[in-house]
Amino acid sequence: MAVVVTAIFTPKEGLHDEVVAALRPSIAEVHQEPGCLLYAIHEASDGRIVMIEKWQNVELLDAHAVGDPVKRLSSRLQSLLREPVEVTRLVPLPTGTHQGRL
Repeated sequence: MAVVVTAIFTPKEGLHDEVVAALRPSIAEVHQEPGCLLYAIHEASDGRIVMIEKWQNVELLDAHAVGDPVKRLSSRLQSLLREPVEVTRLVPLPTGTHQGRL
């Protein structure tokens, strides 16, 4: 079953653009990983950056979580964030047509 993930990044004051720049190289890398169905960054109105992910299954998500792209990203973000990344795993509850699920 597919797994949806949100990862919320809270930049330190004045470092928003640096956080976005640190995230960008990861996008293409992660898109190549087995099981990656969606991996996209969005900006919240409060300045936080939200990664929305969708993975084919939990096993492939778990492999991603310990993989080299995540390790490189964590290293790039090390001094840029005000607080730890807030990661939430979500299990879809599909309702209605295809519009009722990611």
